[in-house]
Amino acid sequence: MYAVIMAGGKGTRVASVNRDLPKPMLPINGKPVLEYEIECLRRQGITDIILSIGHLGEQIQAYFGDGSPFGVQITYIREEVPLGTAGALYYLKGRVREDFFLINGDLIFDVDFHRLMAFQKQHQAMAALLGHPNNHPYDSGIIVADADGRVTGWLTKEDKRGWYRNCVNAGIHVLSPQLLEEMDAPKKIDLDREILRPMLPSGRVYVYRTPEYVKDMGTQERISQVEHDLQTGLVERKNLGKRQKAVFLDRDGTINRYVGFLRRPEEFQLLDGAAEAIQRINRSGYLAIVVTNQPVIARGEVTWEGLEEIHRKMETLLGQEGAYLDDIFVCPHHPDKGFLGEVPAYKMDCECRKPKPGLLLQAAEKYNIDLAESWMIGDQPKDAQAGDAAGCRTMWLNERMDLLGAVKEIDF
Repeated sequence: MYAVIMAGGKGTRVASVNRDLPKPMLPINGKPVLEYEIECLRRQGITDIILSIGHLGEQIQAYFGDGSPFGVQITYIREEVPLGTAGALYYLKGRVREDFFLINGDLIFDVDFHRLMAFQKQHQAMAALLGHPNNHPYDSGIIVADADGRVTGWLTKEDKRGWYRNCVNAGIHVLSPQLLEEMDAPKKIDLDREILRPMLPSGRVYVYRTPEYVKDMGTQERISQVEHDLQTGLVERKNLGKRQKAVFLDRDGTINRYVGFLRRPEEFQLLDGAAEAIQRINRSGYLAIVVTNQPVIARGEVTWEGLEEIHRKMETLLGQEGAYLDDIFVCPHHPDKGFLGEVPAYKMDCECRKPKPGLLLQAAEKYNIDLAESWMIGDQPKDAQAGDAAGCRTMWLNERMDLLGAVKEIDF
């Protein structure tokens, strides 16, 4: 497997930190950003690396050489003039004949690349983008996708957004070499705008959403946060190859005001302290995962698209306050039959409706979660019962204990 790292940018946003270094050489805890990237790839057996260099690229080449001191093999593409985020890919034609990773050179990450590649192959995608939630989605590029991960839209910072899921383009991709065939010359090309977005109608661009650690070096604040996260081991712990810990959260009455059967986005209102509570979970390194019974689907009162719009509002409101959810698991079933407008396919006694633990077990399988080291928090006895059945520790909210109070009780 080849990894191509785009290391030719000027880093105008962080020029105030050090304008004499190319952005990928910015020191983080005394080591260049690019070295962390190469180390993560090497740990997973990805040792054939191509660096696309440009601005001050001689510093990168002098530091890394052929890669042998770092346990990898490095070759270089030199951009004599800036070629944007994709123009240098022209030089890969005939050189890379298999699906390859394309990675921005200004990221700190610890990602299970084998999971990402497996996702791309499962969907036979021409391009698989790594997407993740972050605590500033309002100023990030947002990927819009269907339930299978097929990308259907792209929201820039300038777009009028409405409600949206917190799925940010992380700058890590798997690309098919077929994409290179139409490149007829080395010219300045923007990967997102000129290659990926025009491909969306083909249905072969997918997003792999993951809670793993990815952060770019765009601001001094983010640099400081990354330095802290590396020192505490948080970056490495978030790799899904390692056992994860989670705080499972009920939705209605726990995150948002309880209104009975919530049917419309207008009825959704965050409870005081909920965003701060989820922020604390995010900072801890635990996954924040919603597990919610939604019998309104079985009752025919809300469509899947209607439920999705409610969840888009939830994620948007949380993101505006610097909090995010790593995933949402829904049980749409209801066992009782005979109601006007019900959806027969969902009228069943399932294994995912709380107090049964099915939703928690699904999340544990997807994200390699150690349930014995995780928590379930909700406002109903069935939430605690589901947590107990899954082997989690549990907390049951009441008039004296809201979500923020409960999260403060957890020894992260």
